[in-house]
Amino acid sequence: MTGTDQMTGTGQSSDLISTILTRRSIRSFTAQPIPPELLTRLMQAAMSAPSAHNEQPWHFILITDKALLKTASVLSPHMAMLPSAAAAILVCADKDLEKSPGLWSMDCAAASQNILLAAHSSGLGAVWTAIYPRQDRIDGFKAAFNLPLSVIPFAMIPLGYPAETPAKQDRFKAERIHFDKW
Repeated sequence: MTGTDQMTGTGQSSDLISTILTRRSIRSFTAQPIPPELLTRLMQAAMSAPSAHNEQPWHFILITDKALLKTASVLSPHMAMLPSAAAAILVCADKDLEKSPGLWSMDCAAASQNILLAAHSSGLGAVWTAIYPRQDRIDGFKAAFNLPLSVIPFAMIPLGYPAETPAKQDRFKAERIHFDKW
């Protein structure tokens, strides 16, 4: 068994582990459009995320309209990169689909992480920009995107081909691991 096999424990390659370890937030994009089939794959990845009791309380708005991206960019102080993105995904929760009250935010977080990893493994750049729990951002996105009362905007994920290459980071901290007890 090779070191790679030991790392995954499956005898398969460690491509997924590599994707996780090398993903970085990308905030600068080229002008290259994203093929529709790749955007569909990102949506499939999002909807493959785990959710409490498999409730899948999410909805997604796939945004490619440059005017909408520009409008959304002023709804949060951390979304200045939106106008340069080829697309963005607005991750939302529908409280009417909720079976386990209070767990929708974790479900949407898992879907968001799947989008980020799928984007990176496909050669795209992406960044998670939070909306929830900031009420001013929630209200702004609800109005700008005509969201129903039961739908809460969770995060905006700008997407595009990277125009930057952030430095690699090793975020592993052995001192944060506790065995059996604290």
